[in-house]
Amino acid sequence: MSSDAIPIEKTALLIVDLQNDFLHPDGAYGKAGQTAASIAALPGRLKPLADLLRRRGGWVVSTQFTLVPAKGGEPMIAPHLKSLRPFLKKGDFMPGGWGHSLVDELQPADLVVEKIAYSAFYQTRMEWVLRKCGIERLLVAGIVTNGGVATTVRAAHVREFDTIVLEDGCAAFSDEVHDTAIAALKPVDRVATIEEMIAELG
Repeated sequence: MSSDAIPIEKTALLIVDLQNDFLHPDGAYGKAGQTAASIAALPGRLKPLADLLRRRGGWVVSTQFTLVPAKGGEPMIAPHLKSLRPFLKKGDFMPGGWGHSLVDELQPADLVVEKIAYSAFYQTRMEWVLRKCGIERLLVAGIVTNGGVATTVRAAHVREFDTIVLEDGCAAFSDEVHDTAIAALKPVDRVATIEEMIAELG
């Protein structure tokens, strides 16, 4: 099925990891000073598109990066992440916690999928819920462009979802890294702006 033939009812805004622990000043990353203006701006940029999809019968899907608690509540953190982000601690990105949740500005999500790695499809129920809900087209946004976004886009591509990357709906910790990641995704799937998708869907 071509992108033009996919109705809005089968279209989802897939928001990758825009959670309080990443974005809010009181979240895990905010307290550690791990922020970027381009990341902080994403919820406000994406809200008009999310609202349009809700009004028109589309979907808003949120992935939630998760640190699974083990014995005593201590989080299971991958070695590479522990090395990169040594400030992560017990309670951060805990399932059901405030920090784990989608930021208020983009609430509510129609579907929420926990993930433990970069890809939203790796050992998650993502593909199952998308197929179950009849979702065929994904407008992918979120953080970081070179990590969770890029790996999720590639995973969606090989599963033959019609996938569109929202260039100004994603961000990384530097603009250079973001631009490089977007350039690498252009041969994989369509890249568009939020304004372009609002015009097409509206």
